[in-house]
Amino acid sequence: MPLRSADWWQRGVIYQVYPRSFADSDGDGVGDLPGITAHLDHLEALGVDALWLSPIYPSPGLDVGYDVSDHAAIDPLFGTMADLDRLVAEAHDRGIALILDLVLNHTSDQHAWFEDSRSSRTSEHADWYLWRDPAGWRRGKPIPPNNWQSLFGGGAWQWEPRREQFYMHIFLVEQPDLNWRNPAVRTAQLDMIRGWLAHGVDGFRLDVYDAFFKDASFASNPPLVPQPRGLARLRGWNRQLHVNDKDQPELHDFLAELRAIVDEVPGRMTVGEPLEVAPQIAAGHAGPRHLIFDFDLLKQPWKADALADAIDEREAAFGPSRWPAVVLSNHDQPRQATRYARGPERDAVAKAAAVLLLTLRGTPFLYYGEEIGLGDIHVPRKEIVDPPARRFWPFTQLWWNRDQCRAPMPWTDGPNGGFTTGRPWLRMAPDLATRNVASQSADPDSVLSAYRRLLAVRRALIALQTGSFRWVVRARGGVLAYRRDAPGEAVLVAINLNAEPATVALEDPATAALTWQPAYSTVGEDRTPLDGATLDLLPREAVILRAPLSV
Repeated sequence: MPLRSADWWQRGVIYQVYPRSFADSDGDGVGDLPGITAHLDHLEALGVDALWLSPIYPSPGLDVGYDVSDHAAIDPLFGTMADLDRLVAEAHDRGIALILDLVLNHTSDQHAWFEDSRSSRTSEHADWYLWRDPAGWRRGKPIPPNNWQSLFGGGAWQWEPRREQFYMHIFLVEQPDLNWRNPAVRTAQLDMIRGWLAHGVDGFRLDVYDAFFKDASFASNPPLVPQPRGLARLRGWNRQLHVNDKDQPELHDFLAELRAIVDEVPGRMTVGEPLEVAPQIAAGHAGPRHLIFDFDLLKQPWKADALADAIDEREAAFGPSRWPAVVLSNHDQPRQATRYARGPERDAVAKAAAVLLLTLRGTPFLYYGEEIGLGDIHVPRKEIVDPPARRFWPFTQLWWNRDQCRAPMPWTDGPNGGFTTGRPWLRMAPDLATRNVASQSADPDSVLSAYRRLLAVRRALIALQTGSFRWVVRARGGVLAYRRDAPGEAVLVAINLNAEPATVALEDPATAALTWQPAYSTVGEDRTPLDGATLDLLPREAVILRAPLSV
C-alpha cells in the first residue's frame, strides 16, 4: 500500500466526504461509492492524504445514515462490498488512505439485535441495550428511571410495552443506545472492526465515542448552574451537567483495546468525535495515531481575538506532547463561506481560512466543497431531511439546519452540476454555474487553485506538518501571525482578517532577524509583505514565508 508515509495521520490532510452528496453514478439522486471512486483524481490533484467517509451502512435513514441497522454491511443505496473494495484499492494506488465512520454508541431500532432485545427480557440480546424499570407510576403511566435528556430533544427514555421497561436513547427514539458493559456487545463490535480492517480500511472516525459508557447506577444528572438563557434553555440537554450519561472511567480501557487492534498494522489511525467536551478533556483522550476532535476553533467568528483565544486554549490543553486535529467545518456545522463572509469577499476569506486550517499545529480535516468555497444552501421547510430540525427543534427552521451544509457537490456547470442525472436528494447550490470544480480548475485565481497550491506548499515544508507553534503577532490590529519551527526550517504564517490593509510590528525580534523568502500568498505567489520587523498585509491577505534555521 503506497501511502506517502507511516505517519501520514500527523503530516497529512484528511478530506471528509458526505457520501450522499459527493457524486451519483446511477442517476438515483444520491451519491454512492462508485461516484466517489470516479472522482479520486480530484482528490489526488488536490493533494489530500486520506478520505473519510460518513456512514455507508444499511440504515432506515431517519438520522441520514447514523441510525445503523447493520454495522458490517454496505447500504445498497451506496453500492456493494465490491464497490468499497475497489474504492480502497484505487485510493491506495493514489497514495490516499481510507477512513470509515464507526457509529458504536447506538443502532437503529430496526437492527436485528434490538428487534430481538425488545421482544423479551430473556431473549438472546435482552441485555445488549440499556433497559431500566420505571422509577414508579403516575396516573397509570410509567416514570422514567432518571432525568437524562436526548441531545435531539425530549427525554432520553422510551417505554417499551413488550418488556414493560424503558430503553435509553441519547439521540432519536429510533436510535437505542448499546450496553457497552455487556462483554458480548464488546466482542461483536470489535469483531466487526476487524472485518473492516481486513478489507484494507486504514482507520476509523469514532462517532460520539465519549458516550459509549453511562453511569452504572444510572444516577440523574445535576442541573447546569447557571441555567442557559434564550432559546438554548428550551432543550433539556442544555440545562444539565452531563456527568453521568457520558465520559465514564471504563471508556479509557475500551479505547486502549480498540486502539490495540488498529495498531496491529503501522499507519492505521482513529479520530474520536466527542459529544461535547472541553479541549482539556479531549487532549486527555488523544494518543499517537489516535486523534480527538476539538471543536472550539470551529465555533469562533472570523475575528482575530476570538480565534487566538481558541488556539491558545487548544495549545495549552494538548501541549507539545499530544497532537491535535484542526477543524473549521463538517457535516454538522455551517460552512466557512456562510459563517465567515458572503458577497464579494467570500473567495478572499475562503482562501485566508484555508491558510488557517492548513498551517496550524495539528492534522487538518477538510470538508468536501470547502475547496471551491461552497456555501450553505437554503432548504425550505417542506424539504428538510435533518431529523432534529424536522422533529424536535422547530425554531431552527427559522435560521439553520444541518441539511444546509450537505448540498451536493457541483462538478460542472451542467444540469445538477454534474452531480447526478436524476433529481438530487437535496437541492443544489444556486451558484453552481460559476462555483464548480471544472470552472475553478481552469481559473488560476479560484479558491480551488489556491487550495491546490497551498496543499503543495504544505507538503514541501516539514515545519507546517510537524513543527512547533508560537505567536509573533497575536490578534493585534486584526492580524494573526505565528511561527512553525522544525529542525532546519522556520515558517512564518500571517493572516489579515480585516477588510482593510493592516500594518503591524512583529512581537518577536528573533523572527525579524531571520531572512524570509516567500512561499505562498493568497494575492500573489512572489509577494513578501515583511520589511524588517513590520508586516504590511493587504485586505484579507494570508501569506506563508520560510527561512532556514541552523541545526
